[in-house]
Amino acid sequence: MQIKRIIIVMLSLVLITIMGCQHQKPAEQDLLRVKSEQGATHKKVIFLMVDSLMSQAIDKGISQKQLPTFQYLIEQGQYHKDMVSSFPTMSVTIDSTMLTGKYPNGHGVPGLLWYSSDDKKMINYGTGPMEILRQGINPVLTDALIHLNGKHLHPDSRTIYEDLARVGLKSGSINGLIYRGATEHTLTIPDWIQGPTSLQKQIKVKGPDFLTLGALSNPLEGAENLPDNLTDRMGLNNKYAIEALNYLIQANKLPDFLYVYLPDMDQELHKKGPSSLEGVKKLDQQLESVLNSFGSREKALNQAIFVIAGDSGMTQLLPANQRSVIDMPAMLRGISVLKPGEEVKPETEVALAVNETMAYVYNFKPNRSLRSLAEILSKDDRIDFVAWKENEWMHVLQGSSLKELRYKAKGNLIDRYKQTWTVKQDAEVLDLTLNADHRTLDYGQYPDVLERLSGSLNSHKGKFLVVTAKPGYELADRSSPTHEGGGGHGSLRRTESLVPLIIVGTNEKPEYLRMVDLKAYLLDMLTNHVQKTK
Repeated sequence: MQIKRIIIVMLSLVLITIMGCQHQKPAEQDLLRVKSEQGATHKKVIFLMVDSLMSQAIDKGISQKQLPTFQYLIEQGQYHKDMVSSFPTMSVTIDSTMLTGKYPNGHGVPGLLWYSSDDKKMINYGTGPMEILRQGINPVLTDALIHLNGKHLHPDSRTIYEDLARVGLKSGSINGLIYRGATEHTLTIPDWIQGPTSLQKQIKVKGPDFLTLGALSNPLEGAENLPDNLTDRMGLNNKYAIEALNYLIQANKLPDFLYVYLPDMDQELHKKGPSSLEGVKKLDQQLESVLNSFGSREKALNQAIFVIAGDSGMTQLLPANQRSVIDMPAMLRGISVLKPGEEVKPETEVALAVNETMAYVYNFKPNRSLRSLAEILSKDDRIDFVAWKENEWMHVLQGSSLKELRYKAKGNLIDRYKQTWTVKQDAEVLDLTLNADHRTLDYGQYPDVLERLSGSLNSHKGKFLVVTAKPGYELADRSSPTHEGGGGHGSLRRTESLVPLIIVGTNEKPEYLRMVDLKAYLLDMLTNHVQKTK
């Protein structure tokens, strides 16, 4: 998702800069240091994060005999249809969770769009072209390319790349926007991007042993002719990522762990809705090419462990004539709402950070309570719920009904993840099933909702609400991108939160089927395999 938005930023820049400038290719080479040192008996782990991959599409495609590679992988390994994503269900937050093993309260990246009270500005990693132009191309690119990994991702939340370096294992990232590691790299900014911004020509960053971010960091330049021109979206596409992966396989340069981000399906489903199969059929062919790069399917599974995951699901949105877009400034009529690109002024009362079907609403007026704002927003029958934090308690107000639930961490109720809670008032607000006799708590429409919502409400400083839309609807500020009749995500519901997980080449399973538990699973698997081969 985030990489796709940055692509839009870059293409927008083309329209406002002099055409014909040739971008310089980066000179950095990673191939000498990337290869695993563990030998041929040590299986490499290849993790493919597929933006908006859903089990419904996989099942439908297999039933129609259109996904032979997916069918083969599932028959040879594990297929889980209900792994719980992070929240909000936006790629930059999800990737941060997967790579650090923490929810936003631990890793510090609360969404695609959020307000930083320290910097006193809206942080935007790349939402839509109009919103980016209003926020400013320079700050968006600076936050996405420099601050996201260098500042916003909490330094105490080590990534899997940093942990693997500590134990002497090699790692790599192909087009992952979250890439912080222990090895120095250089991002090279094309002239046509650098011109209208204050970005330096070369930006020093730290990442895994092998790092590619499209044309901004292409360590295979001169070794492999990858599609990274303007017409190829600067290399931020599936074709680039798959060709880079296939090169490392064929050149016998695979690291111990390689993360590959595949963004193409997200844009298709936003436009056509979650029922479209075109993207998953193309992906099936790309996966077949990866297996064949080893020489055969059988050799691939003998030499590598494949982990394929979706990052979030999607909800089918209603068409525009059915009020699918919830105009948030209109809901707050009479209140001074910060306009995109403006600075917070003394008279500013509220700021909106809309993440499709989820939004943060920031309150800057000291004498207005969060509850009063929540009650205004909850009156709309398209709002699912509004939540906020007061001291240690999380408050959740259901849309339309105004029923309320309160909860806090620690208590006499235990959930399936061994987390304990205290829950007061109306449990049906979050579709919870409480069993007082057994002291258990079960989740319904909102998987792991208490921990995920708490992680969001404790993710950054400030007084703010979390707002989610009911299925079929999406939230919008004045210049937010909208997807009427297409697909949307961001919220806590099952359709946007449960994603597929396919594991082939090992019988080992994660302790829990949650995105937040994958880092520990991968580290254990990698380090255990190394110890067994010594």
